[in-house]
Amino acid sequence: MAKNNPVKMFSAIRGTTEGIRHVATEMRREMTPAEAMLWSAIRNKQLEGLRFRSQHPLGRFVFDFYCPSYRLVVEVYGGIHDLQPEYDSARTEHLTLNGYHVVTCTNDEVFNDLPGVLVRISDAARRLGETEPE
Repeated sequence: MAKNNPVKMFSAIRGTTEGIRHVATEMRREMTPAEAMLWSAIRNKQLEGLRFRSQHPLGRFVFDFYCPSYRLVVEVYGGIHDLQPEYDSARTEHLTLNGYHVVTCTNDEVFNDLPGVLVRISDAARRLGETEPE
């Protein structure tokens, strides 16, 4: 594809529709306060050099934060998640079966123990790095 071609290829995001990408863009613009707080702590490789994407679309899902190097998904659970525990559980199981690793935290954890949340995320990445093939 020519460099000047304005058409973007989304082949790396299997099954994601234009609608899901639009939702992800809107979610990036309107992060919850807890998501914004966590994002300010992990963006620009601030957490042990890990590169995260915010509100990343993949398939039919939009992840709060995603580290592609480790296929590590970070989800911040707010009030909506109290209403959909079966959905969240099924999504996590589906992601795990497909090689993704999910770390969850609540809004309260982000607001009251951000350092602890960051340790959990970095510990998960460290464990995944230890299991990476050489």
